[in-house]
Amino acid sequence: MKTLDLVYVGLFAALTAVLGLLPPVPVPGLPVPITAQTLGVMLAGSILGGKRGGLALLVFVVLVAIGLPVLPGGRGGLGVFLGPSGGFVAAFPVAAAVIGWLMERFCRRPHLPKAIAINIIGGLGVVYAIGVPWLAVAAKLSLVQALAGSAAFIPGDVVKAVLASVTLQAVWRAMPDLKR
Repeated sequence: MKTLDLVYVGLFAALTAVLGLLPPVPVPGLPVPITAQTLGVMLAGSILGGKRGGLALLVFVVLVAIGLPVLPGGRGGLGVFLGPSGGFVAAFPVAAAVIGWLMERFCRRPHLPKAIAINIIGGLGVVYAIGVPWLAVAAKLSLVQALAGSAAFIPGDVVKAVLASVTLQAVWRAMPDLKR
């Protein structure tokens, strides 16, 4: 990896941590709050591509694991991964890598509807596919209950997917030579 790649990886890991400073929104009936950090996942994958985006969020997850308070509410440590939100956090690097891979294959040029669809597939689809089953296990809910409760996340996550895609368009205009 080149120095610039490492800078981008660190920058997006830090951006995701900063998004954790925004206050979480509690969801009635679920022990997992709505946070802004999935926006960091979508931005990293969209802008950096699969390899660097996934690595940026892997760095973020390692920071969580070693105990840095980078999750909303100042949480961090290995215990997070055993709790109800552990699956969602563990899904971040996979989701960023999937978003980046899909962008590299299907959205090489600015195309807002494609970018939104890819951010929804990776940012919601992948994160929910990993996070919801773990939520069910950790919170002792049925899978149906965990899915139903997670429906509260969808509107905000769709807004984040649109915001990430619009931001991507602006980055492409400002930095047309940015390599993913």
